[in-house]
Amino acid sequence: MDRFVLTDAQWAKMEPLCLGKATDPGRTGGDGRMFLEAVSWIARTGSPWRDLPPMFGKSNTVFKRYRDWVNADVFKRLFDAVSDDPDMEFAMADAAIVKVHRHGQGAKGGLKIRPWAAPRAA
Repeated sequence: MDRFVLTDAQWAKMEPLCLGKATDPGRTGGDGRMFLEAVSWIARTGSPWRDLPPMFGKSNTVFKRYRDWVNADVFKRLFDAVSDDPDMEFAMADAAIVKVHRHGQGAKGGLKIRPWAAPRAA
């Protein structure tokens, strides 16, 4: 995969906080950066875990690792590590509230079938 969502500077801040380094005893994960890319892919697309592309690894393995990291509060530490220099390129806030008029909601009798505006030609 040539393009990453995480920049090299962000990954340099996150790498020491990731679980599953080769020096850790017990089960170690694969590439931490690819795992974070997989999690960001899921977050961006809103797809279920089973639709994860094969380049990120097996979806069940990635999900189990995600669940372990959530339980260990790793994502909070990662967020704290990179939030000192926020990238506001894609930030957008919208506080607009749009209310639909009650006629548009189908109030008082619901929606009705309207006859054609033009009469039928004989």
